[in-house]
Amino acid sequence: MGENTQLRDSGEWSVYIVRCRDASLYTGIAKDARARVERHNTGKGAAYTRTRRPVRLLYVKSGLTRSEALIHEARIKRMPRPKKLELAKIPS
Repeated sequence: MGENTQLRDSGEWSVYIVRCRDASLYTGIAKDARARVERHNTGKGAAYTRTRRPVRLLYVKSGLTRSEALIHEARIKRMPRPKKLELAKIPS
């Protein structure tokens, strides 16, 4: 692994799930999940959430490397909706 890759991968990353206004779920990664949710709510986040504001944070898993966060995000995105809600401890 090169030095630049190590620098980019260091630090604390989080995986998060938000519930959009239309009740859909969006999963992403960020260094600061709460700040990222604010960006989603101001229309400066992902294109998916821009038309589904406001979004509400349901789940955060922190303390990950960027690689770990990407792997966890991919796992969550493959989960069916009830499993995502279970992960966030929300009744479906």
